[in-house]
Amino acid sequence: MAKSNLDLIKECDNFPYYEDDRAAYTENLNNYHAFRVSGYNSTLGYIIKSVVDQFPWPQEYWKIDSQAKTVTLTTPAGADPALRSKLIAETIGEAVKQETFEVLKGWRNEKYPVFAPGGEYIFEIERSAACLFGVVTYGAHMTGYVQDPAGVKLWIPRRAKNKQTYPSMLDNTVAGGMCTGEKPFECIVREAMEEASLPESEVRASILARGCVTYTHVRDARAGGETGLLQPEVEYVYDLKLDPSVIPKPGDSEVEEFKLLSISETQDALSRGEFKPNCAIILIDFFIRHGILTAENEPDYLDIVARLHRRLEYPTASHCVR
Repeated sequence: MAKSNLDLIKECDNFPYYEDDRAAYTENLNNYHAFRVSGYNSTLGYIIKSVVDQFPWPQEYWKIDSQAKTVTLTTPAGADPALRSKLIAETIGEAVKQETFEVLKGWRNEKYPVFAPGGEYIFEIERSAACLFGVVTYGAHMTGYVQDPAGVKLWIPRRAKNKQTYPSMLDNTVAGGMCTGEKPFECIVREAMEEASLPESEVRASILARGCVTYTHVRDARAGGETGLLQPEVEYVYDLKLDPSVIPKPGDSEVEEFKLLSISETQDALSRGEFKPNCAIILIDFFIRHGILTAENEPDYLDIVARLHRRLEYPTASHCVR
Protein backbone atom coordinates (compact mmCIF):
# COMPACT_ATOMS: atom_id res chain seq x y z
CA MET A 1 0.00 0.00 0.00
CA ALA A 2 1.37 3.41 -0.98
CA LYS A 3 2.41 5.68 1.87
CA SER A 4 1.04 9.22 2.02
CA ASN A 5 3.19 12.17 3.01
CA LEU A 6 1.50 12.20 6.42
CA ASP A 7 2.21 8.47 6.80
CA LEU A 8 5.89 9.21 6.23
CA ILE A 9 5.84 12.00 8.83
CA LYS A 10 4.19 9.71 11.37
CA GLU A 11 6.71 6.95 10.63
CA CYS A 12 9.56 9.27 11.63
CA ASP A 13 7.91 11.34 14.36
CA ASN A 14 6.30 8.28 15.94
CA PHE A 15 6.48 8.94 19.69
CA PRO A 16 2.95 9.68 20.97
CA TYR A 17 1.74 13.21 21.66
CA TYR A 18 0.29 13.91 25.10
CA GLU A 19 -2.33 16.23 23.63
CA ASP A 20 -3.68 13.55 21.28
CA ASP A 21 -4.43 10.86 23.88
CA ARG A 22 -3.29 11.52 27.43
CA ALA A 23 -4.07 8.02 28.69
CA ALA A 24 -2.21 6.33 25.83
CA TYR A 25 0.74 8.70 26.22
CA THR A 26 1.01 7.96 29.95
CA GLU A 27 0.70 4.21 29.39
CA ASN A 28 3.45 4.33 26.77
CA LEU A 29 5.73 6.39 29.02
CA ASN A 30 5.48 3.69 31.68
CA ASN A 31 7.80 1.64 29.46
CA TYR A 32 10.60 4.17 30.03
CA HIS A 33 12.71 5.64 32.83
CA ALA A 34 13.57 9.34 32.85
CA PHE A 35 17.32 9.95 32.48
CA ARG A 36 18.67 12.68 34.75
CA VAL A 37 21.95 14.09 36.02
CA SER A 38 22.37 15.24 39.61
CA GLY A 39 22.33 19.01 39.99
CA TYR A 40 19.84 19.51 37.14
CA ASN A 41 16.09 19.37 37.60
CA SER A 42 15.33 18.21 34.08
CA THR A 43 14.73 15.02 32.14
CA LEU A 44 17.46 14.69 29.51
CA GLY A 45 15.97 11.67 27.76
CA TYR A 46 13.98 8.47 28.24
CA ILE A 47 15.54 5.00 28.61
CA ILE A 48 13.40 2.00 27.74
CA LYS A 49 12.92 -0.40 30.66
CA SER A 50 14.66 -3.33 28.93
CA VAL A 51 17.82 -1.20 28.68
CA VAL A 52 17.54 -0.11 32.32
CA ASP A 53 17.29 -3.76 33.37
CA GLN A 54 20.28 -4.90 31.30
CA PHE A 55 22.78 -2.05 31.71
CA PRO A 56 25.69 -2.82 34.10
CA TRP A 57 25.18 0.37 36.14
CA PRO A 58 28.08 1.06 38.56
CA GLN A 59 26.26 1.66 41.85
CA GLU A 60 28.81 4.18 43.08
CA TYR A 61 27.61 6.82 40.62
CA TRP A 62 24.24 5.65 39.29
CA LYS A 63 20.93 5.69 41.14
CA ILE A 64 18.08 3.61 39.71
CA ASP A 65 14.65 4.37 41.20
CA SER A 66 12.21 1.77 39.87
CA GLN A 67 9.23 3.32 41.64
CA ALA A 68 9.83 6.85 40.36
CA LYS A 69 11.11 5.41 37.04
CA THR A 70 14.30 7.45 36.99
CA VAL A 71 17.94 6.74 36.18
CA THR A 72 20.26 9.40 37.63
CA LEU A 73 23.97 9.95 37.12
CA THR A 74 25.09 11.07 40.58
CA THR A 75 28.21 13.22 40.77
CA PRO A 76 29.76 15.44 43.44
CA ALA A 77 28.82 19.10 43.59
CA GLY A 78 30.97 21.04 41.18
CA ALA A 79 31.34 18.15 38.71
CA ASP A 80 32.33 19.31 35.24
CA PRO A 81 31.52 17.94 31.75
CA ALA A 82 34.80 16.04 31.63
CA LEU A 83 33.97 14.05 34.78
CA ARG A 84 30.41 13.29 33.69
CA SER A 85 31.65 12.23 30.24
CA LYS A 86 34.25 9.95 31.86
CA LEU A 87 31.70 8.22 34.09
CA ILE A 88 29.27 7.70 31.22
CA ALA A 89 32.05 6.41 28.98
CA GLU A 90 33.09 3.91 31.68
CA THR A 91 29.50 2.69 32.00
CA ILE A 92 29.12 2.26 28.25
CA GLY A 93 32.55 0.65 28.03
CA GLU A 94 31.53 -2.05 30.50
CA ALA A 95 28.40 -2.74 28.43
CA VAL A 96 30.61 -3.15 25.37
CA LYS A 97 32.88 -5.60 27.21
CA GLN A 98 29.87 -7.65 28.29
CA GLU A 99 28.32 -7.40 24.79
CA THR A 100 25.10 -6.27 26.43
CA PHE A 101 23.61 -4.33 23.52
CA GLU A 102 23.57 -5.03 19.81
CA VAL A 103 23.43 -1.31 19.01
CA LEU A 104 26.90 -0.78 20.50
CA LYS A 105 28.40 -3.05 17.84
CA GLY A 106 27.98 -0.07 15.55
CA TRP A 107 30.55 1.90 17.57
CA ARG A 108 31.38 5.10 15.71
CA ASN A 109 34.08 6.63 17.90
CA GLU A 110 32.25 9.95 17.55
CA LYS A 111 31.05 12.00 20.50
CA TYR A 112 27.68 13.76 20.69
CA PRO A 113 27.09 16.66 23.09
CA VAL A 114 24.26 16.69 25.64
CA PHE A 115 22.84 19.92 27.04
CA ALA A 116 21.00 21.03 30.17
CA PRO A 117 18.33 23.76 30.25
CA GLY A 118 19.61 27.02 28.85
CA GLY A 119 21.89 25.21 26.42
CA GLU A 120 24.57 24.44 29.00
CA TYR A 121 26.89 21.70 27.74
CA ILE A 122 27.14 19.07 30.48
CA PHE A 123 28.68 15.94 28.92
CA GLU A 124 29.33 14.05 25.71
CA ILE A 125 28.41 10.50 24.77
CA GLU A 126 29.48 7.95 22.15
CA ARG A 127 27.23 8.34 19.11
CA SER A 128 26.08 4.71 18.98
CA ALA A 129 25.06 4.85 22.66
CA ALA A 130 23.01 8.05 22.49
CA CYS A 131 19.82 6.19 21.60
CA LEU A 132 20.20 3.95 24.68
CA PHE A 133 19.78 7.06 26.83
CA GLY A 134 17.20 8.77 24.59
CA VAL A 135 19.01 12.11 24.59
CA VAL A 136 18.55 14.81 21.94
CA THR A 137 21.06 14.61 19.10
CA TYR A 138 21.79 17.06 16.30
CA GLY A 139 22.57 16.68 12.63
CA ALA A 140 22.60 18.46 9.28
CA HIS A 141 20.96 17.37 6.02
CA MET A 142 21.46 18.83 2.57
CA THR A 143 19.40 18.39 -0.58
CA GLY A 144 21.46 18.79 -3.72
CA TYR A 145 19.42 19.58 -6.80
CA VAL A 146 19.71 20.55 -10.45
CA GLN A 147 17.40 22.89 -12.34
CA ASP A 148 17.08 22.09 -16.04
CA PRO A 149 14.42 22.69 -18.73
CA ALA A 150 12.57 19.59 -17.56
CA GLY A 151 12.32 20.90 -13.98
CA VAL A 152 13.98 20.22 -10.64
CA LYS A 153 15.93 16.99 -10.20
CA LEU A 154 17.42 15.70 -6.96
CA TRP A 155 20.67 13.88 -6.28
CA ILE A 156 19.62 10.81 -4.27
CA PRO A 157 22.16 8.36 -2.79
CA ARG A 158 21.59 4.74 -1.85
CA ARG A 159 23.05 3.66 1.47
CA ALA A 160 25.60 0.87 1.45
CA LYS A 161 24.15 -2.61 1.87
CA ASN A 162 26.56 -3.37 4.73
CA LYS A 163 25.61 -0.36 6.90
CA GLN A 164 24.33 -1.33 10.32
CA THR A 165 21.52 1.23 10.13
CA TYR A 166 18.95 1.26 7.31
CA PRO A 167 21.10 -0.66 4.81
CA SER A 168 20.36 -0.12 1.09
CA MET A 169 17.69 2.49 1.77
CA LEU A 170 17.61 5.86 0.00
CA ASP A 171 19.01 8.94 1.70
CA ASN A 172 19.36 12.69 1.41
CA THR A 173 22.17 13.96 -0.82
CA VAL A 174 24.35 14.61 2.22
CA ALA A 175 23.63 14.06 5.91
CA GLY A 176 25.55 13.61 9.13
CA GLY A 177 25.56 13.96 12.88
CA MET A 178 27.08 16.94 14.69
CA CYS A 179 29.92 16.08 17.04
CA THR A 180 30.82 17.95 20.22
CA GLY A 181 31.79 21.54 19.45
CA GLU A 182 30.68 21.36 15.82
CA LYS A 183 28.33 23.92 14.25
CA PRO A 184 25.67 22.98 11.67
CA PHE A 185 27.31 24.74 8.72
CA GLU A 186 30.73 23.20 9.31
CA CYS A 187 29.10 19.80 9.77
CA ILE A 188 27.35 19.90 6.39
CA VAL A 189 30.48 21.19 4.62
CA ARG A 190 32.49 18.31 6.09
CA GLU A 191 29.86 15.73 5.20
CA ALA A 192 29.50 17.08 1.64
CA MET A 193 33.19 16.41 1.06
CA GLU A 194 33.27 13.05 2.86
CA GLU A 195 30.07 11.53 1.51
CA ALA A 196 29.58 13.14 -1.91
CA SER A 197 33.05 14.38 -2.91
CA LEU A 198 31.64 17.87 -3.44
CA PRO A 199 34.25 20.66 -3.64
CA GLU A 200 34.48 22.57 -0.37
CA SER A 201 34.74 25.93 -2.16
CA GLU A 202 31.51 25.35 -4.09
CA VAL A 203 29.62 24.16 -1.04
CA ARG A 204 30.70 27.13 1.06
CA ALA A 205 29.85 29.60 -1.70
CA SER A 206 26.45 28.24 -2.74
CA ILE A 207 24.80 26.28 0.07
CA LEU A 208 21.77 27.90 1.72
CA ALA A 209 20.49 27.35 5.27
CA ARG A 210 16.76 26.54 5.18
CA GLY A 211 15.77 26.01 8.81
CA CYS A 212 15.44 22.77 10.72
CA VAL A 213 13.09 19.89 11.42
CA THR A 214 12.53 18.24 14.80
CA TYR A 215 10.97 14.93 15.78
CA THR A 216 11.09 12.08 18.28
CA HIS A 217 11.68 8.75 16.60
CA VAL A 218 11.16 5.30 18.11
CA ARG A 219 13.66 2.95 16.49
CA ASP A 220 12.51 -0.21 14.74
CA ALA A 221 14.50 -3.18 13.40
CA ARG A 222 15.69 -1.28 10.32
CA ALA A 223 17.80 0.98 12.55
CA GLY A 224 19.89 -1.99 13.66
CA GLY A 225 20.07 -3.35 17.19
CA GLU A 226 17.49 -3.00 19.94
CA THR A 227 14.03 -1.66 19.11
CA GLY A 228 11.96 0.84 21.08
CA LEU A 229 14.92 3.14 21.72
CA LEU A 230 14.13 6.85 21.51
CA GLN A 231 15.85 9.31 19.17
CA PRO A 232 14.71 12.90 19.67
CA GLU A 233 16.56 14.84 16.98
CA VAL A 234 17.16 18.29 15.57
CA GLU A 235 18.16 18.28 11.91
CA TYR A 236 19.44 21.51 10.35
CA VAL A 237 18.36 21.72 6.72
CA TYR A 238 20.34 23.02 3.74
CA ASP A 239 19.79 23.31 -0.02
CA LEU A 240 22.51 23.31 -2.64
CA LYS A 241 21.71 24.11 -6.27
CA LEU A 242 24.36 22.37 -8.36
CA ASP A 243 25.52 23.00 -11.89
CA PRO A 244 24.63 20.01 -14.10
CA SER A 245 28.35 19.43 -14.64
CA VAL A 246 28.86 18.72 -10.90
CA ILE A 247 28.16 15.07 -10.18
CA PRO A 248 28.27 13.80 -6.56
CA LYS A 249 30.39 10.67 -6.11
CA PRO A 250 30.68 8.39 -3.07
CA GLY A 251 33.59 9.59 -0.97
CA ASP A 252 33.43 6.87 1.67
CA SER A 253 31.98 3.41 2.21
CA GLU A 254 28.58 4.65 3.42
CA VAL A 255 27.07 5.31 -0.02
CA GLU A 256 26.82 2.90 -2.95
CA GLU A 257 25.76 5.32 -5.68
CA PHE A 258 24.06 8.60 -6.51
CA LYS A 259 21.18 8.92 -8.96
CA LEU A 260 19.59 12.07 -10.35
CA LEU A 261 15.82 11.65 -9.89
CA SER A 262 12.95 13.83 -11.00
CA ILE A 263 10.46 15.08 -8.42
CA SER A 264 7.89 12.49 -9.53
CA GLU A 265 10.46 9.68 -9.34
CA THR A 266 11.45 10.82 -5.85
CA GLN A 267 7.82 10.99 -4.74
CA ASP A 268 7.18 7.51 -6.09
CA ALA A 269 10.15 6.16 -4.12
CA LEU A 270 8.85 7.93 -1.01
CA SER A 271 5.40 6.38 -1.42
CA ARG A 272 7.03 2.95 -1.69
CA GLY A 273 8.83 3.49 1.61
CA GLU A 274 12.32 3.33 0.10
CA PHE A 275 13.76 6.26 2.09
CA LYS A 276 15.26 6.23 5.56
CA PRO A 277 12.49 7.71 7.75
CA ASN A 278 14.15 11.01 8.71
CA CYS A 279 15.40 11.50 5.14
CA ALA A 280 11.84 11.17 3.90
CA ILE A 281 10.68 14.08 6.03
CA ILE A 282 13.62 16.25 4.97
CA LEU A 283 12.46 15.78 1.38
CA ILE A 284 8.86 16.60 2.31
CA ASP A 285 10.18 19.79 3.92
CA PHE A 286 12.03 20.56 0.66
CA PHE A 287 8.83 20.04 -1.35
CA ILE A 288 6.93 22.45 0.91
CA ARG A 289 9.60 25.14 0.80
CA HIS A 290 9.86 24.93 -2.99
CA GLY A 291 6.09 25.08 -3.56
CA ILE A 292 5.85 21.49 -4.79
CA LEU A 293 3.56 20.52 -1.91
CA THR A 294 0.93 23.15 -1.19
CA ALA A 295 -2.32 23.59 0.69
CA GLU A 296 -4.08 23.15 -2.65
CA ASN A 297 -2.59 19.76 -3.59
CA GLU A 298 -1.90 18.12 -0.19
CA PRO A 299 -4.97 17.35 1.95
CA ASP A 300 -2.84 16.87 5.11
CA TYR A 301 -0.83 20.06 4.58
CA LEU A 302 -1.43 21.67 8.00
CA ASP A 303 -0.73 18.47 9.93
CA ILE A 304 2.43 17.86 7.92
CA VAL A 305 3.83 21.36 8.45
CA ALA A 306 3.14 21.17 12.19
CA ARG A 307 4.66 17.70 12.58
CA LEU A 308 7.88 18.76 10.88
CA HIS A 309 8.60 21.01 13.87
CA ARG A 310 7.88 19.05 17.03
CA ARG A 311 8.41 20.89 20.30
CA LEU A 312 10.88 18.57 22.01
CA GLU A 313 10.31 17.68 25.66
CA TYR A 314 13.99 17.86 26.56
CA PRO A 315 16.60 20.62 26.89
CA THR A 316 18.01 21.78 23.57
CA ALA A 317 20.85 24.11 22.60
CA SER A 318 21.22 27.05 20.26
CA HIS A 319 24.15 26.67 17.90
CA CYS A 320 24.47 30.41 17.44
CA VAL A 321 28.11 31.41 17.02
CA ARG A 322 29.06 33.85 19.78
